[in-house]
Amino acid sequence: MPPMSFSGLVTKVGFMNKTATVTVSRWVIDKRTGKRISRSNRFLVHDEKNQLRMDDSVLIRNCPPISARKRFTLEKIVRSPETERDLAHAVAAAAAVATAPSASAAVSSAAASS
Repeated sequence: MPPMSFSGLVTKVGFMNKTATVTVSRWVIDKRTGKRISRSNRFLVHDEKNQLRMDDSVLIRNCPPISARKRFTLEKIVRSPETERDLAHAVAAAAAVATAPSASAAVSSAAASS
């Protein structure tokens, strides 16, 4: 089988060890009406480190059969909402610390006015 790679979204994770379900969607043009139709396939993906989470956008690649239904392995995590949320919280916390007046400056200004 030639090497294939798909980009998809993790839809189910945590029920099987080292396995996640990835949904790969694509658009197809209907022959009769000419309208776009969304088609999707679900693949079982081997995740060696159990690092995938729900709604991660991933790149998967075909490989020799790992089990009866597992024919793909995780190549790369493209985007993870959990890590993006953690980064946003860290940036917001750093910005709050930088803009908040320090307690020692408030005490020194109060002592200078006395």
